[in-house]
Amino acid sequence: MKAVGYREKGSIDRVDSLVDLELEDPVVRGRDLLVRVKAVSVNPVDTKVRTRMSAEEGEWKVLGYDASGVVEAVGEEVVDFEVGDEVFYAGAIDRPGTNSELHLVDERIVGRKPESLTFVEAAALPLTAITAWEMLFDRLEVRRATADGGGLILVIGGAGGVGSIAIQLLRALTDIQVIATASREETREWVKECGAHYVIDHREPLAEQVDELGLGAPGFVFSTTMTGEHFEEVVKLIAPQGRFGLIDDPDQMNVMPLKQKAVSTHWEFMFARPLFETSDLDEQGRLLNEVARLVDEGKVKTTLTEVMGNINAETLKQAHTLIESGKAKGKIGLEW
Repeated sequence: MKAVGYREKGSIDRVDSLVDLELEDPVVRGRDLLVRVKAVSVNPVDTKVRTRMSAEEGEWKVLGYDASGVVEAVGEEVVDFEVGDEVFYAGAIDRPGTNSELHLVDERIVGRKPESLTFVEAAALPLTAITAWEMLFDRLEVRRATADGGGLILVIGGAGGVGSIAIQLLRALTDIQVIATASREETREWVKECGAHYVIDHREPLAEQVDELGLGAPGFVFSTTMTGEHFEEVVKLIAPQGRFGLIDDPDQMNVMPLKQKAVSTHWEFMFARPLFETSDLDEQGRLLNEVARLVDEGKVKTTLTEVMGNINAETLKQAHTLIESGKAKGKIGLEW
């Protein structure tokens, strides 16, 4: 099968940072599905793994943590899917990635592709939808209001893949007012399209801008990017007894300043369930099916903003470069 991978970690401008490959077809067993991949999307985690982790000696590391496609074969223990089913999913970080023609994935973290979307439109959603859903509803528990500011949330990085779908899920499933950050005209318009009630500029002090809205202090803050840069402002603006969540990797972050306000801190890592094979692993498949339902009912839209081209090393290098520039909006998709 065709695939794209690398051997040595490093920067994207290296000749061998990503290369086109021919690999053996994977063999399906157990609860795995063998999926013929039709489309993928690219996430910041792809670039982080590429720069931090080399392949095992003599092996190739294949990236890719989003896919949509068609089930080609099923393991002997599979119960929920059949050959021919159209699916979408985000895979697992400790298994080969989706940048390949054929891919193995545990059925419990797979959802049925939204019928109203193309494969590439669907491939834009799984990783970010799981991340946003788990943070909003499992970690921050936004449907359980905080004592103060329980009807207000600040989403830092509203134009990115996670921010884009988080805003939509909040609008579709809650009555919470959403403040989102964006700095450029096109990204400000994008977060408004996604449903943000208010937009502020993350290049300027956040606390002052939130205060000027006259809404009071938000009980929830969801930081999707540059948390270290914005943390002092978060401490200032969040309501006492609020809930703060983040998904990125600040070099340093002293949470002690949150103690005086009794603010809880929540980290989200959507690969935790498959990585540790938790007892509630099938929650990821369930929530993807809920997202598909919301899409087909017209309550949520794909966050795909660009189809960059075919799945090959050259095009994936372009996608990685754009993501590393910090200027990506929504999600970048590629197709076989």
